[in-house]
Amino acid sequence: MSLLVENITTERLVEEPCTEWDFDNTTFISTVTSEFQLVCDKQYLRATYHGMYMFGTLAGSCFNGYLADKYGRYTLICISSGIYSVTAIGSAWLTSVPWLFTARFLLGTMHPPSLLIGFILVQEIMEPKMRIVTGIMQFTSWSFATMLYSGWAYLIREWRWLQTFVSLPTLIMIPLLFTIDESPRWLAVVGQHQRALKVLRRAAKLNKVTLPPEQDLLAIMKIIQEQEQEVSKSVMDKLRNVAHEVLLLFSGHKIRLITFVMTLDFCIVGMLFYGLTMGANTLGVNLFIYVAISGAVEIPARTILLPITKWFGRKRTVIISYFITAVVLLTQPCIPEDLKVLSIVLIMIGKMMSTCAFTSIDVYITELIPTEVRSQGLGLTMAGSRLGAFIAPFLISAVEETYPWLMSVVFGLSALVACVALIPLWETENIRLPDTLADLDSLHTGTDSETNIQPNEEIRC
Repeated sequence: MSLLVENITTERLVEEPCTEWDFDNTTFISTVTSEFQLVCDKQYLRATYHGMYMFGTLAGSCFNGYLADKYGRYTLICISSGIYSVTAIGSAWLTSVPWLFTARFLLGTMHPPSLLIGFILVQEIMEPKMRIVTGIMQFTSWSFATMLYSGWAYLIREWRWLQTFVSLPTLIMIPLLFTIDESPRWLAVVGQHQRALKVLRRAAKLNKVTLPPEQDLLAIMKIIQEQEQEVSKSVMDKLRNVAHEVLLLFSGHKIRLITFVMTLDFCIVGMLFYGLTMGANTLGVNLFIYVAISGAVEIPARTILLPITKWFGRKRTVIISYFITAVVLLTQPCIPEDLKVLSIVLIMIGKMMSTCAFTSIDVYITELIPTEVRSQGLGLTMAGSRLGAFIAPFLISAVEETYPWLMSVVFGLSALVACVALIPLWETENIRLPDTLADLDSLHTGTDSETNIQPNEEIRC
């Protein structure tokens, strides 16, 4: 960017580059953009600021799943929660762009274990009929947080204090960690049977139920462990490094199909969810109201999932969510400029249905992938969602000034692709979670819920 300045000697106007800028402070007193002058040749750093967090989640997803499967869900949750809390609060007072971006990256790497592994832990201890309920409850808190963030941003217009205040609640997680146990499913798979029994006894006491005889439980755990060891030995002959754990996700037809389809769908749903949340500038609407509404529409989106999944099942729910998202987003660019309210309504419907897809697909993939590789499987597929979320701010930055309608077109077509990709997978409603790859391969899976396997007896925690 440059300006015209009169030359004192020649009395002519000459073009000189800008070295300082005045920012509009009517919305925010200070922002990362204004404080670090992220304009003109540094404008790309604005999208990078958002992208670094998602790039961190992408990187974290690649190894956090392996660590959770090797060292346990609870251990990784404790470590990541502590690091996340300290980094989130401390990053508000960094004074250089490189350090700020580094902190954003570190926060991103701690995001998957503190959120995703926690989700896995909850799903692994729930009986089938309660998985979707607990999944909805967990992600509904995200919706309320989005609305609260909009309120905090309205009240606190300086980015450093805003970052500090919204990060302080992370400290609440630390004492709550002492109230939960390790996943008994994981303990059974890795051979820590006595520890698993201890967790089951505590769960039975809290729920006032009677466990089966301990010898029966130990026998079930031993079978699960032997299945896992049998699969591991066949692969360990070929692979003797950490990559073995990831390659298990491509070792059979069923697990390979799950991995490919879910990675693609998670990439698309991540781009949709975060892209539509950050799309206020492309529509030219009030930022605070847009973010508050985008958080508000997530609440009915998550709560209506319970009856919808009971009627249609996991698979059809995800497909319907993607399809409606595609329809409304492809329709939005056709709305005349003077009907901006209708345009926003369509975008919000797209956000609501993409939220449905995001929540239901999280439960769906948890029921598809065996316990043996569940963390690394979700880590890899969630890396796809982080890739999509990483792409979203750069896509918006590229089109928001010249072709704002293109955002809806790209997102709509992507949702349509995700919808079609799910067709080869099978329904998982009311079936037991597979514990090993051998267990998965032994399941009869069809395209309709009526042809799927019947639920086996499960240990209820």
